[in-house]
Amino acid sequence: MQVQERGRRARRWITFGVIAFGALFLAVGLILAGQSASLLADGERARGTVVSLEWRTEHSSSFHKNRSSDKPRAYPVVEFTSADGEHRTFRGSVGSDPPSYGAGERVDVLYRADSPQEARINGFASLWLLPLIFGGPGSLAVGIGTAIALVMRRRSRAA
Repeated sequence: MQVQERGRRARRWITFGVIAFGALFLAVGLILAGQSASLLADGERARGTVVSLEWRTEHSSSFHKNRSSDKPRAYPVVEFTSADGEHRTFRGSVGSDPPSYGAGERVDVLYRADSPQEARINGFASLWLLPLIFGGPGSLAVGIGTAIALVMRRRSRAA
């Protein structure tokens, strides 16, 4: 009987951990989505030009060396003129292979007047990729953890 009780407690803690982990990821995803939505609603807009592509290899961890995820990715370097007349240059936050943009391509730029150096390309990946990477698995973990908790609760009440 004591072993069964320990098993139940362990399952409760694991379920709580899954829900907590998911809630943390979901919160980060929602914060990032809020920042993107705020930039879309209140940010300044400008036309920019991709002046070059910066090819970079970013190793995610020592376990993944020589993996396909370590292939170089092209990050667009964009030049635009902010509302104050200053010429600005920034590197896009999302790299890809094949490149999403080509040198000389015109793009829409979003930035805050008080921090134009933190500009972003007005595109799906630049605005919504990180919120989806965090919010999607977070939502899934919260949903699965909650469903497991409800099933466990029903079973314990029935017993």
